[in-house]
Amino acid sequence: MANIRYGARPPAVQRNREVEATSVETWAQVIEAIYETDPDVVRAVLPPPLEPSDPFVRVLVATVAIEGRAPFGAGWFGVRARHEGVEGEYPLVMPMTTEQAVIGGRETYGEPKKLGEVTLKRDGANVVGTMGRLGVTFAEIRGEVVETMELPAERTKTDFYFKFLPSPDGKGFDTEPALVYCYRRENARLRERVEGEVILRESHFDPVIDLPVRKLREITFAERSSQQWAEIHSRVPGEWIAPFVHQRYDDLSPVGSK
Repeated sequence: MANIRYGARPPAVQRNREVEATSVETWAQVIEAIYETDPDVVRAVLPPPLEPSDPFVRVLVATVAIEGRAPFGAGWFGVRARHEGVEGEYPLVMPMTTEQAVIGGRETYGEPKKLGEVTLKRDGANVVGTMGRLGVTFAEIRGEVVETMELPAERTKTDFYFKFLPSPDGKGFDTEPALVYCYRRENARLRERVEGEVILRESHFDPVIDLPVRKLREITFAERSSQQWAEIHSRVPGEWIAPFVHQRYDDLSPVGSK
């Protein structure tokens, strides 16, 4: 009998490729900006039980290289947060340029990934990173590299995600949402200081402009590797997450409002 590729696979080839891909060391070129915004805005975008920490926003645009595959673009826009004394970050949007990068992270970890346009370009000392979706470039980092910085020590950071799926009957979720702790170990082989700016633009579906830049703390360009792993910390009541579902899912229904 011919191999039926849609048929059941034996245990030896059943693999979670997202876990495999993120648990090995991958290198990326990254432009990253950290800025201060209004504390009440950070508080407003955090679902419970997350609590606000420092009112810092991190914006990141990267080109990620995985051996044997074409590089892809990855973006991050998130805020500092705290849970039970653990300091971390909570992303509002993570645009990716490939479906593979979106699906694995969303289904496995609960990352708020969406297909988008993510570009990072460097010409000599000039570097520009952009994130866009649905025809709008909603965030941009641009500037000029002015000096090489000392390499930071290896670090492991914590990100907070909520993993859930809407119920097929349109009422709540399949099961109680899970609060996921994702741990990311990072190393750098290049780090440079950039003098530049963060530009936020109006977008109906990605309203990052609602987190205004009050004080730019730093912009850096780096070549950085990362490995990540995650666990479900706990379950949270669905009514806590329901008011924030629009952070994950665009309202593009044909019966939705204009």
